[in-house]
Amino acid sequence: MRALLGLMWLLHWLPLPLLGRLGDAVGAVLFLVVRKRRHITLTNLRLCMPELSEAARRQLARQHFQAYARSVLERGILWWAPESRLKQLIQVEPGVPLAAIQAGPTIILCPHFVCLDVAGVAVMLESSLCSIYSEQKNKSFDAVLRKGRSRFRPVKLFARQDGVKPILRAMREGLPYFMLPDMDFGAKDAEFVPFFGVPAATLTAPGRIAAATGAQVIPVVASFLPGYRGYRVQFYPAWDNYPGEDMVEAARRMNAFIEERVREHPAEYFWTHKRFKTRPAGEPSVYSSS
Repeated sequence: MRALLGLMWLLHWLPLPLLGRLGDAVGAVLFLVVRKRRHITLTNLRLCMPELSEAARRQLARQHFQAYARSVLERGILWWAPESRLKQLIQVEPGVPLAAIQAGPTIILCPHFVCLDVAGVAVMLESSLCSIYSEQKNKSFDAVLRKGRSRFRPVKLFARQDGVKPILRAMREGLPYFMLPDMDFGAKDAEFVPFFGVPAATLTAPGRIAAATGAQVIPVVASFLPGYRGYRVQFYPAWDNYPGEDMVEAARRMNAFIEERVREHPAEYFWTHKRFKTRPAGEPSVYSSS
């Protein structure tokens, strides 16, 4: 892992067009050799985009592996490049909503697109924040990840096993909560609501935290700019009347929003994740290769 981190540090000096093309090449190879993740990706695409031909889904899956590999290699830029370079590469639309963030409790809701770390950097260049992250098994990588995600402003990162209480305390202190809401963490604190028409275990935490704190929810999506020119970070208006009285409906609304964004950037959504790992009672795994 230390060797990989050293390589990422060296590569971050490359011009982005060269680094991006290298990532594309690595991703194309990974698509051929990483059979398990290829199977997961193709299964997700068959479930979510049945209107595509099998050839089109394989092409999209290959593009996803390339986008994912790019995001990993280019993370070195986010962790080590100077602020001036990052501001040249990151195009924020219409801008980080600092006035709204400073006006009251805020959840910045960031779905799992491969460039999500770019969205986090865009916020941290302007504001402190708090977030939950998955502690990495490798201590060296974990330390670099934590340092890379908090090098511009004070940031409070809490391990997932710490639960929601530290987040609520940090929000009461005025920190926006940078939330990644759309992975399958099991049936606990989740409801089965449709994602591309497929029942998916969906966290109700965004709605529950918003209700408990009175927080506004401001979505953000980060994506690649064409031509290896950098990244676009797009903030959306705060959701009106969210979460309402029905947390299941709030989760459904969130999934519908994410679906719309996935249609805009289909190769950049995190398809290698087992989004449908948890099934309703009695339903078999969708990822079985048999």
